[in-house]
Amino acid sequence: MVDVDVAGSVRRRLEVVRDIDLVLTTLARPAEVVRAFADTPGVRDAMPGPPHTVAAASARLELVDGTVCDLVCVRPEHRASAVWRATGSEDHLRDVSVHAAARGITIERGELHDHQGARIPVADERALYAAVGLVYIEPELREGRGEVAAAARGALPVLIETGDVRGVLHCHTTYSDGKASIVDMAAAAAARGWSYLAITDHSRSAFYAGGLSPEDIARQHEEIDRVNATRPGVRVLKGIEADILPAGHLDYDEAVLNSFEIVVASVHSRFTLDRRAMTARILRALDDPRVTILGHPTGRLLLRRPPYAVDVEAVLEKAAAVGVAVELNADPHRLDLDWRWCQVAKRLGCTIAVGPDAHSTAGLDVMEIGIAIARKGWLEAAEVLNTGDVDRVLAFAARRRGSSAHRA
Repeated sequence: MVDVDVAGSVRRRLEVVRDIDLVLTTLARPAEVVRAFADTPGVRDAMPGPPHTVAAASARLELVDGTVCDLVCVRPEHRASAVWRATGSEDHLRDVSVHAAARGITIERGELHDHQGARIPVADERALYAAVGLVYIEPELREGRGEVAAAARGALPVLIETGDVRGVLHCHTTYSDGKASIVDMAAAAAARGWSYLAITDHSRSAFYAGGLSPEDIARQHEEIDRVNATRPGVRVLKGIEADILPAGHLDYDEAVLNSFEIVVASVHSRFTLDRRAMTARILRALDDPRVTILGHPTGRLLLRRPPYAVDVEAVLEKAAAVGVAVELNADPHRLDLDWRWCQVAKRLGCTIAVGPDAHSTAGLDVMEIGIAIARKGWLEAAEVLNTGDVDRVLAFAARRRGSSAHRA
């Protein structure tokens, strides 16, 4: 019998994972278990791993598809410390060790010893943190970015949970480049326990994605009214993902923009503008009182396209000042806003909207990834727009317009 714990960057929910860390716990001999895994079909190469904990065996396996797995195998009494150490990060392990040393506790290869050298047994990670005088630190936070000091003060955030989400505010349908109808997207939202979703198809400048003409918008709004009349369990909001044009204006004129309840403003062109010009472009767009959410604010595509040059802090400061939410786009190719900037947004008082950017019903499921990244960015439920009910969302949008026209 072998128990397996996933550790490393997968458990910390990093946006890019280079290898997979696994901790195996067994009553058998750890070295024999590791050899058995190394001999498994599909393993191209196996190399001895570094020393990990007392009474442990380890190996680095390269699979035939190029995936790298780092294994460590321990006896049950070493499981907690092995999982903690394999989860990392190195900066977090260092900070915990320094904190422990100040209390007369040493941590060596994951093992805890008191000032007399006696081993301190720990049943699980919560006991490990308690032994060194810390409250439990969630894996997503273990990056050496102040979480240990916050834990020592009892000041860690109460992180958002997937179940806190009440609805989603960035979805596409067959009206532009999506693969599902409005009614299918509404049914999928209801099936996930959400009470609202905004349909935000592309605006006309995104011709490559079937951007909507004013005539398309009128037809779509009529259909949304019909869906809302027949599906009382979920509210479909009239939205748009409006392109931020190079000069900073939004696609469509004022009359068309005023017909939407939710406006997601996004950059989809001219990514090579210099930092000053791109920043000015986005800041100008944020001045438009119809903008509810700034979509995927740095434009990155992980492993494919870097963020465009922009002063992110200036954008976050402006968004917080004028009352525009900034999106954490949950598409696993984007995960934009980056979690590191989420911590800055939190400090500035900027509201975050976690959006799936879903182009199909299955695409709604990426919200789980987006919430994991929100947790990694220290976000709490109250700091995320779509943890509120539809009234809160519409009030947030209407507040900037200085109108009650879009009140639920």
